[in-house]
Amino acid sequence: MKKIFFKSTIIILPILFSGCSLSLNSLSSNFKPKRDLTKGIEDNHITRILLSQYREWKGVEYKYGGNSKNGIDCSAFTQRTFFKLHKKLPRTTYYQSRIGKKVKKHDAKAGDLIFFKTGKKSRHVGIYLDKGRFLHVSTSKGVIISTLDNIYFKKHFWKIKRVLEDN
Repeated sequence: MKKIFFKSTIIILPILFSGCSLSLNSLSSNFKPKRDLTKGIEDNHITRILLSQYREWKGVEYKYGGNSKNGIDCSAFTQRTFFKLHKKLPRTTYYQSRIGKKVKKHDAKAGDLIFFKTGKKSRHVGIYLDKGRFLHVSTSKGVIISTLDNIYFKKHFWKIKRVLEDN
């Protein structure tokens, strides 16, 4: 019995302290956007690449540690997206949160990384688009666009970092 408990603890602990996760109840499973969140986004080089990535990855499910269309986590998605923007990012949310220049929410620009504290030691990252909208990987919906005025994201907002030089 002790061996089973020990083995299950070893498997469960890394999941509990993951660097890129949302709680299972973080987004209501019946949440449906009232409008197309891709409409009205400022058209520039960065937003074209971000929306292209969104269209390519839309709905790909969240998978902790995943890095493919079979499942991807938030930090892998930001890393892959920034590769398209010719910018290398670290693999984990923790290290992504340590680079770049901190900016205020009202100064956010397309391509800025947006971070959330989703638990005592868990963090989540997305990519700011425009007008309070950001691209990320939801545990319940996969790759989606969400808004900062969502109650969950308002509560868990942490910081925004600018990592693109031409931004």
